[in-house]
Amino acid sequence: MGAAGLISAIFAAFSFLSVSVVQAEDAYRYYTWTVTYGTASPLGIPQQVILINGQFPGPRLDVVTNDNIIINVINKLDVPFLLTWNGIKQRKNSWQDGVLGTNCPIPPMANFTYKFQTKDQIGTYSYFPSTQMHRAAGGYGALNVYARSVIPVPYPKPSADFILLVGDWYKTSHEVSYAAKFGFRKLTSFPDGVLINGQTKSTFSGDQGKTYMFRISNVGLSTSLNFRIQGHTMKLVEVEGSHVVQNTYDSLDLHVGQSMSVLVTLDQAPKDYYIVASTRFTKTVLTAVAVLHYTNSQTQVSGPLPAGPTDQIDWSIKQAGTLRWNLTANAARPNPQGSFHYGKVPVTKTIVLANSAPLIGGKQRYAVNRISYINSDTPLKLADYFNIPGVFSINSLQSSPSEGPASISTSVFPVNLHDFIEVVFQNNENAMQSWHLDGYDFWVVGYGSGQWTAASRNAYNLVDALTRHTAQVYPNSWTAILISLDNQGMWNMRSAIWERQYLGQQFYLRVFSPTESLANEYDLPSNVLVCGKAIGRHP
Repeated sequence: MGAAGLISAIFAAFSFLSVSVVQAEDAYRYYTWTVTYGTASPLGIPQQVILINGQFPGPRLDVVTNDNIIINVINKLDVPFLLTWNGIKQRKNSWQDGVLGTNCPIPPMANFTYKFQTKDQIGTYSYFPSTQMHRAAGGYGALNVYARSVIPVPYPKPSADFILLVGDWYKTSHEVSYAAKFGFRKLTSFPDGVLINGQTKSTFSGDQGKTYMFRISNVGLSTSLNFRIQGHTMKLVEVEGSHVVQNTYDSLDLHVGQSMSVLVTLDQAPKDYYIVASTRFTKTVLTAVAVLHYTNSQTQVSGPLPAGPTDQIDWSIKQAGTLRWNLTANAARPNPQGSFHYGKVPVTKTIVLANSAPLIGGKQRYAVNRISYINSDTPLKLADYFNIPGVFSINSLQSSPSEGPASISTSVFPVNLHDFIEVVFQNNENAMQSWHLDGYDFWVVGYGSGQWTAASRNAYNLVDALTRHTAQVYPNSWTAILISLDNQGMWNMRSAIWERQYLGQQFYLRVFSPTESLANEYDLPSNVLVCGKAIGRHP
């Protein structure tokens, strides 16, 4: 073989190896999950919970960037059921989002197979039920997306990961909660406790001198939490898929629906230490306690719990301002996060969204710009695909607040693919808010008190603002975000506080392009469930 032939052979072999590596890492992962009722006593009293494969919380889902996830969900409840994948962008694929605006719920004693890809994502996420008040009964779990082996991460590999699903919990059954939302029974608005991984007491064991990653998600229904570890500091490295400037904290606030990852080095004397999650901005402080156990410890935890902030809003706002994008680090792709200069992109539309808590027909509802969302029996995505009229309205929700009575509508806000929009969450209530957008992450560019005005833009962070999928809004304050609309589909923008979402504080963004192309959006899945006005229709 001549020199040219040898070089060609080597190049061909290298190309084959490269393709093989890529194909190997874009793996297919198959799961079968059976959803049932069960009994557990997370707060010491037996109550009905929702199990997945007999587990509460549900199975931990560990995947890699660009993996193809195939999950056959078998619903053995006596009511329809859906799971949504909190923070997974579902690139070009809102068909798999698992909310009632995109999917028909899985009927009792039936199944549906989700098929989606963790395209260009890394980070700590979660999943949970999106139907009725099922989330109040469990059915949630951890979803972790690890970087591909060829992509470096901006920190040394930890010795192990610890998963902490923290959240408030109610003793009231989810079925009573569901009835209460329709005014049949009274439901207390304050939780009965806080859980870590479905328990009030857990233990995490590690070796002295080693560093561990704690992946923490607030999976609760309504309450912001503060997280801390006795005698240890936490280095924040990742928030909802973004690598961040690696500041060190004694404690961290985590609002409803949010996730983060911290590195903790076991560099203290060998004994056991408290891990604490406690409620924020509540008159009564509820606490969940776990134990960090050094494997060479001979001393159990003792003494008072480490104190944390309680109702100090200014403290939380100041901490939020320290969470910034790591511009030089990559995320799922090899290019630095800061290579996209979001602050220089012209804004094509501004939307100001004011939440409220009106009575409509004598019953408690929640609204956005005076519109309280109500689910249709036909998923909006199917209605859009099949051109079914009368399912949703694109005119009811306005782009700015106005005076007047609130009303009910299945509201959709139309926007164009590749628009770059500014969204302001205006909170005129005395309660914390938490807003989430499916299908995207966004830059949280500003927080402020009182009313947002155009002059508020002067304080925006247009250089290294954090990207995430869920943003908190403080009482009588505003939060501003920027979104690059690069993902076509029907996407749910909602309160992450589940009662508010369920009673109307949500709507859908219809990200649209007149050009039909698989480069923009995948086609209707072959296994799609049809319901409502879509029954009898086929692609």
